[in-house]
Amino acid sequence: MERALAVPWVPPHDPRTPALSVVDMHTGGEPLRIVLEGCPEVVGPTLLAKRRYMRQHLDYVRRRLMFEPRGHRDMYGAILVPSELPDAHLGVLFLHNEGYSSMCGHAVLALGRFALDFGLVPPPAPGALEACVNIHCPCGLVTAFVACEGGRSRGPVRFHSVPAFALVTDLTVDVPGHGKVVVDIAYGGAFYAFVSAEKFGLNVCSAKTRDLVDAASAVTEAVKAQFKIHHPDSEELAFMYGTILTDGKDTYSEEPTTNICVFADEQVDRSPTGSGVTARIALQYHKGLVQLNQSRAFKSSATGSVFTGKAVREAKCGDFKAVTVEVSGQAHYMGTASFIVEDDDPLKDGFLLK
Repeated sequence: MERALAVPWVPPHDPRTPALSVVDMHTGGEPLRIVLEGCPEVVGPTLLAKRRYMRQHLDYVRRRLMFEPRGHRDMYGAILVPSELPDAHLGVLFLHNEGYSSMCGHAVLALGRFALDFGLVPPPAPGALEACVNIHCPCGLVTAFVACEGGRSRGPVRFHSVPAFALVTDLTVDVPGHGKVVVDIAYGGAFYAFVSAEKFGLNVCSAKTRDLVDAASAVTEAVKAQFKIHHPDSEELAFMYGTILTDGKDTYSEEPTTNICVFADEQVDRSPTGSGVTARIALQYHKGLVQLNQSRAFKSSATGSVFTGKAVREAKCGDFKAVTVEVSGQAHYMGTASFIVEDDDPLKDGFLLK
């Protein structure tokens, strides 16, 4: 984290006016905007304390980067910060349209490439085909393994998750407009509800995105109102992040299973959702539907992009039986940008259309 990062050219402007420089990437179609420069120091002795400080004092940075006119409703971002963990190469705060996530798998895959290529980790040994990047996320330490050649990344990345577990299965919630719906809730660095789209008369592969969003959001709000989320390590991790609608194909198969994730303020993940794949594998392992090191492919209904996931070892999280999950995908660079924020711009802090 000590290396100075190269900053894109900034258009002529008043030097007293802050500018924000970023690298834009995507993983499976889901964007990631990584802040290079322009964010004030994020203060706090721990990463969770920094997350609180960011929310309380620097939220305008999130709005300026995620919201229109610089971003859009489904933009996702990352601010790199120092970590208090001795084994971490970097810490990260995740940004979205509603606030700050505890985990983001697609971002970890992209940040693995970024950290290697921008010199945030020691260079791999000559001839090495993979580099290790330890990323401190708000949920804990996550290790990314970046495919490389000649010391530079090649695109494929995999990561090992924090302990993932099934929180509750066959939970009945009353969903307005849909009656009683049975869902599962699992944790993969963030908590998700899982339910087949068929329960709402929808085909996750062909239904209109708006209809899927409405159904998923109704489930999320129902769970928030009717069920108390608990995490054994920290209450700051104990929140309902979103709902993942699936094709119902949870039994092991070599064919991909399709899902769509709706999280935060009705934000739609274009990728298969890395932390969602983590949670879904943990849920399937809990039910005896997959075994250790049995890979499954997960397909995004939004873009058709695919992640693979597998439980690589058993673990514990408090009293919960958990698993460490490996998720693999492909991250891509898109470019760099610098955003001027002028004091007389009435939309400088961004806006979202409802």
